[in-house]
Amino acid sequence: MRAAASLTLPRALHPGAWWLWALGLAAAASRTTNPVLLVLIIAVTGFVVTARRTDDPWAGAFSAFLKLSLVLIAIRVVLQALLSRSSQGVTVLFTLPEVPLPSWLAGVKLGGAVTAEAVLTATYAGLQLATILCCVGAANALASARRLLATVPGALYEAGVACVVALSFAPQLVTDARRIRQAHRLRGHSPRRLAGLRRTAMPVLEGALDRSIELAAAMDARGYGRTGNASPSSRRITTALVAGGLLSMCVGGYGLLDGSGAQLRGLPTLLLGTVLAGGGLAVGGRRTQRTRYRPDPWALPEWLVAGSGLSAAVALFATAATTPAVLTVPSPLALPAVPVAAVLGILVGLLPAVVAPPVPHRVGAVASRQPRTAQVSA
Repeated sequence: MRAAASLTLPRALHPGAWWLWALGLAAAASRTTNPVLLVLIIAVTGFVVTARRTDDPWAGAFSAFLKLSLVLIAIRVVLQALLSRSSQGVTVLFTLPEVPLPSWLAGVKLGGAVTAEAVLTATYAGLQLATILCCVGAANALASARRLLATVPGALYEAGVACVVALSFAPQLVTDARRIRQAHRLRGHSPRRLAGLRRTAMPVLEGALDRSIELAAAMDARGYGRTGNASPSSRRITTALVAGGLLSMCVGGYGLLDGSGAQLRGLPTLLLGTVLAGGGLAVGGRRTQRTRYRPDPWALPEWLVAGSGLSAAVALFATAATTPAVLTVPSPLALPAVPVAAVLGILVGLLPAVVAPPVPHRVGAVASRQPRTAQVSA
């Protein structure tokens, strides 16, 4: 009865569940350059964001990350066309004027023949990075950075202040950009021109950074992370355990995500780092007294959402261990393979669009969506 109510009653999902879902899809994207799988991951994240985004200002972060991803792909293709060597393909698309370079830059060219193989290789590599950015943008659009910060363990309060600046910068950037563009339209300026971009860029960056720093200062002024009396030995033990655990987790995660054959060594290192970091957080949390007002629950929907993202990563990792050839394109001009197991694992990432609780809409936002009728007095 309680589990069914948690699936149907409108409430905000735990932000940690959204980040685990997004990180699972990002980990899956890091293991493949197959354009079919990468485009499918982007489509899955976009569909879930459309179905479960809120009325908060940062809900438009996904579109901003998607546009940034397209720009990165274009930059990657242009650089590849300008700097790639002619030996990277035989299908010449066009030829650019080649600039002679000094002898100490042997092996690098500027201009010359641009091949289809080089362009497609750059496109696939850029698409992989773009997919990871879209997963991060989906997490920023669905999860509130402030609510996520409330779940940070007490031993990491110093890092929590820095994290709130980093996590709230991108949503504030999107909010300020929308507000400044509306102000320019009201003044008759066109934001699409180059002059409009110059007038918008600096206020947007300055405003987003100021708002993030003000939030961190407000947290510090309200006593966030204040600790009681702790002995020097307790602090040293906490620092050593947390630092060693996080370092081991980074090394283990790199070993798992890297496809060079270090996966068997990466998993034990990751588990060891998790145990060390958990012990350090437990020891450090004893000296930090924290109270939470209406803490976010972790119920069945959170488990399903987090598990759906991690299942995509597991499917790609399993495919990489059994048939790694299908996760890459053997030749840039060849048709990419469609591994069924990997596709099904990625499609499981669509579950949050169904199993996540309905989004609670704000009264003001709902009222603003209603059509307004003009009344003319007689």
